[in-house]
This record gives sequence, structure tokens and C-alpha cells, in this order.
Amino acid sequence: MSPSSDSFRPHAHPHPRRLPRRPAPPDRKAALTKLRAVINKNLPAGFKEGIQYGMIGWTIPLTRYPDTYNGQPLQLAAIASQKKHMALYLACVYGDESLSDWFREAWKATGKKLDMGKSCVRFRSIDDVPLEVVGQAIAKVGVDGYIASYEAVRAQTKAGKKSPTKKSPAKKSPTKKSPTKKSPTKKSPAKKSPTKKSPTKKSPTKKSPTKKSPTKKSPAKKSAAKKSPAKKPGAKKSPAKKSAAKKSPAKKPGAKKSPTTK
Repeated sequence: MSPSSDSFRPHAHPHPRRLPRRPAPPDRKAALTKLRAVINKNLPAGFKEGIQYGMIGWTIPLTRYPDTYNGQPLQLAAIASQKKHMALYLACVYGDESLSDWFREAWKATGKKLDMGKSCVRFRSIDDVPLEVVGQAIAKVGVDGYIASYEAVRAQTKAGKKSPTKKSPAKKSPTKKSPTKKSPTKKSPAKKSPTKKSPTKKSPTKKSPTKKSPTKKSPAKKSAAKKSPAKKPGAKKSPAKKSAAKKSPAKKPGAKKSPTTK
């Protein structure tokens, strides 16, 4: 079945290598056809069948509920042929604890083994699936109830707490606050007494010119030592005065020696 424009929107699958899926073997194709017919027979009004994530699925169209966490139509159920088993995905059971408890008990009451995770029911033969229990589980979920259950579950997650709930903005009456006129406290400018710094007059230290006393060099007085005029030759020599010291006459031998007193 080709999905309608209002019930299907292409999705970038986190595992693109899984798409497109290989055709199911003939025995699996027959089993999934029976399961699909049961779901379509008990499907409440408002859900649409289409292809989602490479599987046959039943969702709420985006025209009915666009506010989903990933922008994709909110899924109710899906069926697929996996590598080692066939699978029935019941998202409606995953989000509703009371419906999950009922489904598990009703399945076990049929005497058939239930291989189920949080929402995925795994089976290898259609004979292992109580089709009437699956039909009843699908019929129990309406569109409005499913949306309310989804929003309650999402509100408990971190993403749901952060997502802003669109509330109609309450129009607040504009309370005009009278502008409080602040009295301009004029601060009297502190007049700084102009401390005129008396210019330190530097006394001009007149350097007295050091008068150098003119050291008058006294002309070396030449000693007027009158040089005795050199005696010219031919001048009369003054007779040298001989000392009148009388030489004691030398004692002659044979003179008598005065007797020496002993």
C-alpha cells in the first residue's frame, strides 16, 4: 500500500544500511499478511497505514498531531521480517503500563509463549501468535487517549521537561510605573585651594671671576758681582804679602836635650 501524503513523511533512518529491506520469504510473507489483516480490522478511526522506517506501520498523521519528538508521525504499531524472526512492534503497549500488564496476561492465558521486550514481540510462526489478543490490544487504543499517554510519558523525560509547552501568552495590563524622579543631588565641586607653588628662585650664583693675581716675575736681579777685570798681560802683579810667620829654627844635632822629669 502506497502511503498517502498526510500519513507518511520520509525519514532519515539511523541505520541506512538496513534500507531497503529484502523481500520476505514466502512463508513469512503469508504470516505477516494475516497479522496485517487483523490489525486493519481492529484499527480505531484516526490511524493511517503506511511505510515508516522501512516497515509497514500504523500512525497518527502529522495533520492530526504534528508535535512529536522527531517530527515523524506518532506510531501505534508496526510489523517487519527480521533476519532470524518476525516482529510485531506495539508502541501503544510500551507507553501504557496498564495496557502492557493486560496484554502480557492475556497472551500467557492462551498458553502460548511470549517472547517480548518493551514493545517488540518476536515470533517465528504465525501459529505462535494469538491473533485475537493482538486485535483487542489495537482496538483498546484511541487517537486522543494515545496522544495523552504519549505526552505523559514524554513529560517525564529530560527532553520533555526542556521542551517549552506552548501556552497562550497572558496579556498583562501594562502597569505604567511612574518614573521615580531622583532628586539630582548636585555635588558641590570641592574647590581645591590653588596651592600656588612659589617658584623657587634660584639665586644666580655669580661666580666671582677668580682674578688671577698677575704674578709679576721679578726680574732676576743679576748680582752685580763685579767681575774683577781680567788682568791684562803686562800689568804689574801686586807683590804677594808673605806671612810674617817666623819659622822656628830647626834644631841642629848636638844640642843638649832638656832633662825630662821622670
